[in-house]
Amino acid sequence: MAPGPSTLLGLALCLAQTARTQQGTLPKPTIWAEPGSVVPSGTPVTVWCQGTLEAQVFHLDKEGTSVPWDRQKPPGPGDKAQLAIPQMTEQHAGSYQCYYSTPTGWSEGSDRLELVVTGSYSKPSFLALPSPVVTSGRNVILQCLSLQGFNRFFLTKEGEDESSWTVDGERHPDGQIQALFPVGPVTPGHRWTFRCYGFYRHTPRVWSAPSDPLELLVSGLSGKPSLLTLQGPVVTSGQNLTLQCRSDVGYTRFALSKVGGQDLPQRPARRPQVGLAQADFPLGPVGTIHGGRYRCYGGHGLSSEWSAPSEPLELLVAGEEPAGRLRDRPSLSVRPSPSVAPGENVTLLCQSGNRTDTFLLSKEGAAHRPLRLRSQGQDGRYQAEFSLSPVTSAHGGTYRCYGSLSTDPYLLSQPSEPLALMVAGGSEDQPAPQWSQEQQRLTWYLSVLIGVSVTFVLLLLVLLFLFLLHRGQDRRRKSGAAVSDAH
Repeated sequence: MAPGPSTLLGLALCLAQTARTQQGTLPKPTIWAEPGSVVPSGTPVTVWCQGTLEAQVFHLDKEGTSVPWDRQKPPGPGDKAQLAIPQMTEQHAGSYQCYYSTPTGWSEGSDRLELVVTGSYSKPSFLALPSPVVTSGRNVILQCLSLQGFNRFFLTKEGEDESSWTVDGERHPDGQIQALFPVGPVTPGHRWTFRCYGFYRHTPRVWSAPSDPLELLVSGLSGKPSLLTLQGPVVTSGQNLTLQCRSDVGYTRFALSKVGGQDLPQRPARRPQVGLAQADFPLGPVGTIHGGRYRCYGGHGLSSEWSAPSEPLELLVAGEEPAGRLRDRPSLSVRPSPSVAPGENVTLLCQSGNRTDTFLLSKEGAAHRPLRLRSQGQDGRYQAEFSLSPVTSAHGGTYRCYGSLSTDPYLLSQPSEPLALMVAGGSEDQPAPQWSQEQQRLTWYLSVLIGVSVTFVLLLLVLLFLFLLHRGQDRRRKSGAAVSDAH
């Protein structure tokens, strides 16, 4: 029986492969993919093979197939051919190698091109442990985490010094699969931006969608800025809040970091006055996610190095009910009386019927942190006693107290009703009020201005008196002269 067409084609391909294997005397071609070898699912990609000008036919092989994946003839004189893939799919993912032939034989095979498709699975979570803010010269752990059950993870570093790592997955205590990538020591020389992917060992070129990018903030040793809020350390749920980072160093941008958080919002610096750089970070209506400890950093231009961190700012959110608890507001009372004389002993008692781990006492208009005391059980209620002893005039004002739980230390109950403490009378032992340097300077300026003004007025009066005296003498002389002439 004569062989069929398919048998002849297979035999011809086999002979071509044998000839190519036996000869392989020509320089190997170069293979690459545009726009890159890691391609999102559904997007176009072009595989290029470049040989010599004598090349007449190009073959593209895909690992795992017994026949050439593609065969191309250059449309005209040229040294390269292309395979256009209109839409990348899992079937296109794999390891490729290309060859070319000339009248004298076949070339060696090119280096292998690993063509990867991404987006076949949902993206993993990507965190920096303990924080994306890293002191220059220190190390950090990057954690790639997924519910998909991947057994392999891939990490890429973007930028001029791009690189990559592959790590086996391991089970996290919460049931997810994670991979830990030690990175460092971190220096301010380059941008430290990463992404991670998850995949399965049996399909190594079919990856998940990329994680969100993670940029590390490299903290240096330059002058630390200040972080403040005009609303005070305790804010009410739903209230609009803005944090302000400022410095007398000429920073051109600022970054805000929350302890335990991963976001690093950045803002360009503005110059509200000479010698001051400042950036505002609006947080919007305050909710449970905003409670915590914040720091800010200053940076110059596009440098990846940032300043030392500001002093921490604790943000306490009142009026939230974590997990449905802290439902009622505590009560605040005073012993012996809301009106006291200086030197007396005063106790403010904060109580609640609900389980409360800590009580906080806040004074209206005070910039310092609220006082904290652990609660004590008493007759089925929770309470804390805040002692203000001995009382001075500085203790006068309006107070409120709050309750909090150890599981959510930055989320507070509704405030108690306000309690006004009045410090009446005076005492020789009562310390004089302490004025700020700015108030003292203003008082000195006013004193000097008043003294100069009084001196100026007195001088004008003396000059006016001398003028009037001189004018009177002239009149008398002229009157005497007129009488002499008459006689």
